[in-house]
This record gives sequence, structure tokens and C-alpha cells, in this order.
Amino acid sequence: MQMKLKLTVLAALAMVGGLASAQDTVVKIGHVAPMSGSQAHYGKDNENGARMAIEELNTQNIVIGGKKIKFELVAEDDAADPKQGTAAAQKLCDSKVSGVVGHLNSGTTIPASKVYNDCGVPMVTGAATNPNLTKPGYKTTYRIIANDNALGAGLAFYAADALKLKKVAIIDDRTAYGQGVAEVFKKTATAKGMTVVDEQFTTDKATDFMAILTAVKSKNPDAIFFGGMDPQGGPMLRQMEQLGMSNVKYFGGDGICTAELAKLAAGAKTIGNVVCAEGGASLAKMPGGEAWKKRYDAKYPNQFQVYSPYTYDATYLLVDAMKRANSTDPKVYTPELIKSNFKGVTTTIGFEPTGELKNPAITLYVYKDGKKSALN
Repeated sequence: MQMKLKLTVLAALAMVGGLASAQDTVVKIGHVAPMSGSQAHYGKDNENGARMAIEELNTQNIVIGGKKIKFELVAEDDAADPKQGTAAAQKLCDSKVSGVVGHLNSGTTIPASKVYNDCGVPMVTGAATNPNLTKPGYKTTYRIIANDNALGAGLAFYAADALKLKKVAIIDDRTAYGQGVAEVFKKTATAKGMTVVDEQFTTDKATDFMAILTAVKSKNPDAIFFGGMDPQGGPMLRQMEQLGMSNVKYFGGDGICTAELAKLAAGAKTIGNVVCAEGGASLAKMPGGEAWKKRYDAKYPNQFQVYSPYTYDATYLLVDAMKRANSTDPKVYTPELIKSNFKGVTTTIGFEPTGELKNPAITLYVYKDGKKSALN
């Protein structure tokens, strides 16, 4: 009899436990990046960072507004295309997400930011770096990484001051990101007394750069600055070697600053001439970088690129604001984002009134024996 009673009590408790989990309030957080096309390796890495944060948050029994919360990642693919980016943004608004992590590219993030502003959902990007993103002054737009003003200028200072280079050619892929970072580099390099001997343009789909590199070679530059991403950077380095441009330095922003660049350069010695910049500290200098990277690699072996620590922090940042507001309603918690003082893996995150990160760091990298190594 006693055994029967015990079993009945256990069954009742199990039912209550089941009811409790059934009554968890589901809060959706959107993530957008290119999950298809030549930039899918960045997109996968970004999504991994956000997903890792969501999975951890769901083990923490978080209660907001008196309700136990279960977070759900709603992932969308924008294929690095501005039209798909705005369509993905609208889809997330229609899905009633409480916040968005993304997008990756400036060219998709800038138009998408208006969609999020119009539907009143905050977005935090840890990857899009064009300074124009925060120019409209939307109260829903936040960036937790250094922008191109810092990246382009930092590279130009290094080229002029540390390497004493005099002549540079500039190539950009005509995207909002590529064009933006190239313009900042050009402006700063010129102010530092360097001469821009040639300017060439390509696209973010191109793979053959022989014609523009031949034109650049005839101007005899000390360096090339490329505003673009690694699917173009890698083949360009191979073709520079084929054209005998093995002594020409190769500069670029965070778009080329990946482990993948060395693979895409496929053994070209010109990889040793690369100097690239990332917003933020190196993993070794991030407050929680190395411990976080171990957890990431255990979960997603050989998938790390650049931005996943930032998408991880961006996810936690949104939830931190929800906790402080005691609400998951974007209308209620969005004003808390600007007041953030969040100790993340990447840095302690606080914002300027524009939604730009306070005191952003940048790190320069080179490639030693094909491995990306921090210079500072």
C-alpha cells in the first residue's frame, strides 16, 4: 500500500514537473547571416555563437516578469544579399522575435536596421562595421565591435608608421563594407603622406583578378589594400604570386582576417605579406576568450572564424537588458540596452548615445606559416 502511495505521489510530481515545463514562456531571438553562398563559413560561425549562448541560457532557469523563460533561436539566411536581408528582417518582425543578433555584412545590416526600427525590435551586430549603420540614430541599433573608422585608420597608421610604406594601390568589392573600409584607409593613408597610385574595383562574387592586378602591378606599389571578404582575398593572393608580386604587402579589414584566408590562398607565399585588422581584442586578450574558445571548439570543431564571440555576447546582452527591465517585451526592455554595462567574453560592453561600442579595441594580425597571429 505504502509503495503504491509513493508511486502515485511520484507520478503526480512528474505531472506537475511536466506542466511546469509546458508552461515555460518561449522567447524568440532572431539571428541572420549568410548561411548559403561563398560567405557561409562566416554565417555558420556567427550562428554557432548565438546558438551556444541560447543553449547555455536555457540551463539557467531564468525567470523574467514572474515567468520561467525558454529561449529559442530563430535563424534566417540572408545570403549576404541586401534584398534577402530586408526580407529576413521582416520575417523576424512578423514572427514576433524579442530581439535580433545580426546581420554579418554591412550591406545587409544597414537596410535591415530600418525594418527593425520600424517594427520596434532591437538588433545587435557583432560583425557589420560600416560607420553609416548608426548614422540614422535608431534607438534599436547597436554594434559591439569597432567600426571601419577604427579598422581602416589602424591599418593605415601601421603601413605608414611601422612599415614606412610610400605607395599603395586600393581595390574594393563595391559593397557597403568593402567600399567603406577602403575609403577610411585611403583618407588616413593620404593624410599620413602615402600616395595612392591606383584604385580598382571588383565584386563580392569575382574570382579572377588578373586584369586588375596587372594594371596595379604596372604602378609598382609597396602595398595593396583590399576592401572585401576572404572568398576574393584568397584567390587574389594566389594570382599576385602568379604575377610575381611576392614583395607587395597586402592589407585588409576583418573581412579577410580569417583562418579560412590561408586555405583559400592555397599555399601562396603571399599569405606571409598579409596584415589585417579585427575589431576587438585577440582571443588571448579577451576577458573570457580562451576559456570560451575551448567550449566553442568542443561543440563546433574547426568552424571558428571571427565573429562568434561577438554573436555569443550579443545574445547574452539582449537577455541581460530583459532581466534588468524584468520584461521580454521589446518596447519595455530596449531602453535598457543603452544603459548596458555587461561583462562579456569579448569585453565589458557599454554604449555611446549612438549605439556604438564605448572604447573599442582593434587587433592587427599577420600569417606566420599560414597561421593567423596577433601583432598587438
